[in-house]
Amino acid sequence: MNIDNGVSIHIEGEVLHGRRLGRELGFPTANMEVGDPTIEGGVYASRVEIDGTTYRAMSNLGCNPSVGGGPRHLETHLFGFAGDLYGRRIRVELVRKIRDERRFDSLEALRRQIGEDRRTVLRLLGD
Repeated sequence: MNIDNGVSIHIEGEVLHGRRLGRELGFPTANMEVGDPTIEGGVYASRVEIDGTTYRAMSNLGCNPSVGGGPRHLETHLFGFAGDLYGRRIRVELVRKIRDERRFDSLEALRRQIGEDRRTVLRLLGD
């Protein structure tokens, strides 16, 4: 399922522990399993509501090819959120796909791309 046509998708699930790579890269993420194989993978501008507050966010749906791959899952970095979400159920709205997931040659190249993705998402969602 592709959402470039302006139709958003909601994914709800429990936040699981990951490898903590996002935190190491400066972009901690809430990780969730995604059972629906029809949702197109990639990097998305997204929103997450927690305790009545909506956070702008960026999400990656895929298998992390730059760091050895793994099972397909959703990783979401919430802008302006500080706290522990492990074990909580959250709902992520994928608003707009900004690019396909791809493999990077180094963690530094991945970090730079995530920084560019952040700027793109904030511009799309209003910073």
